[in-house]
Amino acid sequence: MKPTPFRGLAAALAASLPLALPGIAQAGGDNDIKALRDELQQMRQTYEQRINALEQRLALAESTAGRAEQTAAQAQVAAAAPKSAATTPGAAFNPAISAVLSGMYTNQQRSPGNWRIGGFMPSQGEVAPPPRGFSLGESELSFEASIDPLLRGKLVFSLPPEEGASAAVEEAFIQTQNLSGGLNFRAGRFLSGIGYLNEQHAHAWDFSDAPLAYKAFLGNQLKNDGLQVRWLAPTETFIELGAEAARGGAFPATDRDKNGSGLGALFAHVGGDVGASHSWRAGLSYVSTAPRDRLDDSAAPSFAFSGDSRLIGADFILKWAPNGDASQQSFKLQGEYFRRREDGQLTPSGSAAEAYAASQSGWYLQGVWQFMPNWRLGYRYDRLDHGQVDNASVAAGAIPLLAPWDPKRNTLMVDWNPSEFSRIRLQYARDESTPGLTDNQWWLHYIVTLGAHGAHAY
Repeated sequence: MKPTPFRGLAAALAASLPLALPGIAQAGGDNDIKALRDELQQMRQTYEQRINALEQRLALAESTAGRAEQTAAQAQVAAAAPKSAATTPGAAFNPAISAVLSGMYTNQQRSPGNWRIGGFMPSQGEVAPPPRGFSLGESELSFEASIDPLLRGKLVFSLPPEEGASAAVEEAFIQTQNLSGGLNFRAGRFLSGIGYLNEQHAHAWDFSDAPLAYKAFLGNQLKNDGLQVRWLAPTETFIELGAEAARGGAFPATDRDKNGSGLGALFAHVGGDVGASHSWRAGLSYVSTAPRDRLDDSAAPSFAFSGDSRLIGADFILKWAPNGDASQQSFKLQGEYFRRREDGQLTPSGSAAEAYAASQSGWYLQGVWQFMPNWRLGYRYDRLDHGQVDNASVAAGAIPLLAPWDPKRNTLMVDWNPSEFSRIRLQYARDESTPGLTDNQWWLHYIVTLGAHGAHAY
């Protein structure tokens, strides 16, 4: 065992005591000398025991420090190594499971079954206001996790509110992670990256329903089965480019029963910060498809459209929070514009095909102000422009649903957010979507999140 300061101290004490013994011996005799020697032996044993104990404590401390250094070194190595499914954030519980529950009470002047967007080609399964009175909103069940260092996966089930309705797969895709060069690939069923609102799930919207432009041009939201690629530029300013190739089964496309892609989309987003309190993002989008016999049988007479459909869009959002802290106050200004051009043939029921061409547009602008912690106030204005429609049956009034009409709507909302997992919203809308009819709609809506739900996009 190596010498320690404790053993040096014991040796010094042992050496000094005998020097004092002669004087003590002369004073006390042989008996006293023996007693002193016995006492000295006891002191040596006591010091040896205490020194051994101290040496054990010192060795334990040195061992603990060594393990701490080793742990720190291992942590540095782990931080530098590629992340696996077990070490990627969000995969502590693999997979992350969450559910979104929604319910509402609505008061409307007219039956939702009679609701139509006048003057525009109806979407398949057009999303009308919810039933009057109490109803269950659309809920979601989500699974998300890392698969390995290169892939992540996500599965989202949509649970319709109607009794007996089966769950539908809203999203089911894999996507890459940890790729170099800012590239990201996604494959499966996903919400398209066009616009601003489209990629967000409905429970993350600031209002309880989609803007009229989304309902008229995208059938509420554009989602499809296909491939998506994104590229994020390595610049201080946020620059993102994306492209999609999809099967094209949902509105505004149709299932073509063909190989290859039935719908293509392009989008670009730029954004950044202005000082410590402001941030912004703007984007452009393009969607191209060629539906065949896109049928509408929601009203008489029914009709089908075949031809080319092109949609361009522009979006922006500006956010403000004092020094970037949105816990007390914040404001968000958001807007989108869409313009659709369709050329082809329209076939009314019982009639021959006719030439059809339409250039129509729509937009919305909304602002949401958090005026105090947990409370927000919002206003949204929607408008659609019927534009130019060239078709003999439409011009003759034979298809009332496509007669010229410019729908509009004003919406107010106030919501209370006790936490990031719950929201209670009161919403009022003056809806003039259907020609000649005005509907005053009241919504009382709750949205809650259960489980490990990821953060929403910007």
